[in-house]
Order: sequence, then C-alpha cells, then structure tokens
Amino acid sequence: MCRTLAPLLAAAGLILFGQGAYIHAKALLAQVLLERAFTQTIASGRDTKPWSWADTWPVARIEVRRIGASAIVLAGSSGQALAFGPGHLESTADAGERGVAVYSAHRDTHFRFLKNVRIGDEIAVTRRDGRMFRYRADAHSVVRFDQFAIDPLAGDYELVLSTCWPFDAVTGGPDRYLLHATLIEQDQPYVKAESSRSIAGISSFSAQ
Repeated sequence: MCRTLAPLLAAAGLILFGQGAYIHAKALLAQVLLERAFTQTIASGRDTKPWSWADTWPVARIEVRRIGASAIVLAGSSGQALAFGPGHLESTADAGERGVAVYSAHRDTHFRFLKNVRIGDEIAVTRRDGRMFRYRADAHSVVRFDQFAIDPLAGDYELVLSTCWPFDAVTGGPDRYLLHATLIEQDQPYVKAESSRSIAGISSFSAQ
C-alpha cells in the first residue's frame, strides 16, 4: 500500500507545482502585455485592450518604488480580470478623485508585494490619462470580506489596496487585508523608474 501511495503523492505534488508555476507565468506574461497596452492608452488617449479577446483594459499603474513593485490595474474586479492583474473595484473613485479608490488583486500574484509595504511608504498611481497621484500608506487592517464597506461620500482622497489574508495561506478564507493610504500629491508627470518591475500580488474581495 505504501509503495503504491508514494508514487501517487509524488504525481499529485508535481501536478500542483505545475499548476502553481502556470499561474505565476501567466500573471507575469499578462503584466508585460498590459504594460504595452497601458503605454499605448496614455499616448493615444483611448482605452487599449491588451489582447484582442480581452473584455477589460488597463486603467492605472500602481508603483511602490521603495521595494521596486509595479502592477498594471484593469477595469473591473471580475474573476477573469483578476486572473491577469489587479482590478479597480466598480463604483469606487478613480485615483485622485474625492472618495476612496479601491484596487484588489490576488495575494500570490499581483499583490504579493503588499506584505512588504510599510506604513509611511509612498504609493504612486498613474491613471490612463497620464496623471500621477502620490499616496502615503498610513494604516492597514484585516476584515471579513462581507464586513468591508466603502463610503461613496467620503470627503477625503483615499486609496485602499485589498487582498486575501493571511499572505501565506494555501486555501481560501473569509479575511481580507486592506492597506489604507491618503493622497499627498497629485498631477505629477509620469517618469518611469528604471528600477521598477512587474510584481505579482494577491487576492481580492471575492478571489482567493
């Protein structure tokens, strides 16, 4: 029995490893295509799909330069969109607007870098119109996915980055990690940092 079970466990392990590697490879490749589409969007002033069959498009770039993290954000937070990048949660403010702009992504890919963000770090968000807004991380919290609500009438200019919690979990759960930031500067011309790189991160309100 043990001799029979060992090969099966080894095979199962290889399959899981292969699936994990495929997910990460897909996430990294998608960010390359999204980066190109986002650059074209800024240059042309028109939304540009990253590939012909995409039902979403880039709307922003998030950067935390202290840790060399960068990710292109997609319109919407459907499961399909989150498979390729962070999503801009519907009905929340755009970066730089009064209210709360909420972006969510998976904890094992596009928002993996959130665990390395410190209070006080600057987070730059470049919109598809080329305008850049700088936020400062000022708090973080862990809440249940069904107990987190956004106030659409919030008077401040805020940013929330959301992913699943805990970061090292291998199965889904109800908790979400929220990184809160407040606007400190706006409308800066975008200059791409040489050290910036695409980093995959993590989960959303509905994704694990």
